[in-house]
Amino acid sequence: MALRTALAPLVVSALLAATPALGSEKLSTQGGCTTCHAAAKKGIGPSWHDIAAKYKGQADAPALLAKRVREGSKGVWGALPMAPTPAAKISDADLNALIAWVLKTP
Repeated sequence: MALRTALAPLVVSALLAATPALGSEKLSTQGGCTTCHAAAKKGIGPSWHDIAAKYKGQADAPALLAKRVREGSKGVWGALPMAPTPAAKISDADLNALIAWVLKTP
């Protein structure tokens, strides 16, 4: 029993470290996304709602969006290009969680 009690905090810590971050408005702010994007209102870039609607039901959307975020894109939502976002700004795990969150936006 004592061993199980002693190991419990270590197991919880390991599980939390192995779990990818959950997508959220906080992640979008930390990654710099909210400079151009917002939940329901078009800014410099499209809203999360518009992105979710455009890619709804597309199985390749997460990979496509991750590529566009990393490499930048041009001509997808108009003439204004999106600059690339380096991994130093948002990790791959956080980016994938953020994209999943955006695609679930109602």
